[in-house]
Amino acid sequence: MLPLHLITFVVMKNNALLPKISLSLIFCFIVLLGFTQQKKMNIPQKKEGKDIPRPKLVVGLMVDQMRWDFLYRYQERYVENGFKRLLREGFACENTQISYAQTVTAPGHASVYTGTTPAIHGIMGNDWYDRKQNKLVYCVEDDSVKPVGGNPNAQPMSPRNMKVTTLGDEINLAFNFRSKVVGIAIKDRGAILAAGHTGDAYWYDSKTGSFITSTHYYDQLPGWVNIFNERKLVDSLYNLDWNTLYPIETYVQSDKDNVAYEGRYIHEKEPVFPHILKNQVGTNYGTIGATPYGNTLTLAFAKAALEAEQLGKDNITDLLAVSLSSPDYIGHQFGPNSIEIEDTYLRLDKELAVFFDYLDAKVGKGQWTFFITADHGVAHVPGFLAKHKVPVSTINLNTKVINEIIKTKYKIPTAIIAATNYHLYLDHKAIDSTGADKETVITTIITELNKDTAVWMAFEAKELNETPMPAEIRERFAKGMNPELSGDIIVVLKSGYFSGGRTGTTHGSWYPYDAHIPLVFMGWGIRKGYSFKPTWIIDIAPTISALLRIQPPSGTLGNPIPEITDLR
Repeated sequence: MLPLHLITFVVMKNNALLPKISLSLIFCFIVLLGFTQQKKMNIPQKKEGKDIPRPKLVVGLMVDQMRWDFLYRYQERYVENGFKRLLREGFACENTQISYAQTVTAPGHASVYTGTTPAIHGIMGNDWYDRKQNKLVYCVEDDSVKPVGGNPNAQPMSPRNMKVTTLGDEINLAFNFRSKVVGIAIKDRGAILAAGHTGDAYWYDSKTGSFITSTHYYDQLPGWVNIFNERKLVDSLYNLDWNTLYPIETYVQSDKDNVAYEGRYIHEKEPVFPHILKNQVGTNYGTIGATPYGNTLTLAFAKAALEAEQLGKDNITDLLAVSLSSPDYIGHQFGPNSIEIEDTYLRLDKELAVFFDYLDAKVGKGQWTFFITADHGVAHVPGFLAKHKVPVSTINLNTKVINEIIKTKYKIPTAIIAATNYHLYLDHKAIDSTGADKETVITTIITELNKDTAVWMAFEAKELNETPMPAEIRERFAKGMNPELSGDIIVVLKSGYFSGGRTGTTHGSWYPYDAHIPLVFMGWGIRKGYSFKPTWIIDIAPTISALLRIQPPSGTLGNPIPEITDLR
């Protein structure tokens, strides 16, 4: 197009040739043309289009404690547009594993969104022993900030302990902080570690029944959060009680309803349906997390965030990171073979169908990219396996007994000062002060640990490379060991064994029941299909980064999964 001053010259020069066109009409034409050209030159505006195709919104959904087989275990009872839509329209990575040893919530969320392992991102457990502070440290604790909303005495939280950037951080950096990144969960660590350092995070306060944040993010809650909290949706959900969606006798994929190895709610005498919740209204806001209504509450808050923050409303990609904490609480209490878990997933399936329709309506069909995964799986309840003659047991890592042995033998008052994540931390100063040979003391502790029939192997952390185990397993332990935070001795239990009590179950091992997790992508840029090629939890962030054409997180060890997309 000719510049404005040249167009004006041509028109005026040839004005005599256009007697039928008034000068005023020509002037209006010139002004309009000039305005149009000026508007095109006023770019970029705040959130205007771009040449590189990208989705308007990325939604990451983590289901806390979802084993891979839950995609299929109840599939005959799933509705058409929930999990079935995921598998029908999306790409399923059927052999996705956790690539480090300690399969628990905090490292899982951190690894999904950083694309790396605890050795690099520093979140090596839900807690760990900090030698500099001489205490156990919670993964997202931060005494430099304050809680905002809810209980003023709540522990202050932030992502300070995470040592690298996340997918959300890189989205913000790529688009010069014109994007919106929001993390939401009942668990604080599920929201904070997913949102990263530069996003917004909201989690549930069990004392007040409200979603809260900290001064790392805001000095006061945004108005829309206050409006949501004022609804007290938790009380409305309690009033529904919890009965099975379908006749209880149709839950043939589950164990009996009343068995001795299931845990119970503190306000109930037996762990059986129906679970009465009305009596929790206004008195106990924590129980909601251990019911499927915790998922309902979380997704309702996610919808409120999407609308209030205008996520997916322009061409700058936003990220909504949602973690559903309730399946973990329910699974710990009742186990993966319980009617409670089956009913939880049947309800979640229906809620996913509604959520997908909601995203289609609010963001636009084909305008959003979705992935679902988990932070870890879960072991079968020992009582359930024992009933079916599968070798299994629980173990109590009783460091008091070992400390007494070491005290008697080497005069060391307390050799083991902490035990968490199957890592034992030694009091080096106390050992050195007695003049005892440290390696001899460590060998004695390891010998005592290996006497337990539930222990597959105990070994000194620094001797990992010399420890006789398959290389694949050695690599997982190496990726889970952070130089600053790891213990001195690591205990590995046999398959099916874990540290726990008489009821319920847990997770935390490298075995497939804990480490094999679902991973399905769907939506913008995702092709239909599946693969049994090995993929890893740390491949998720670099895959989404590649899809968006942005840098992967700063500590990334994973790789993009090329099969999921046809984009070039």
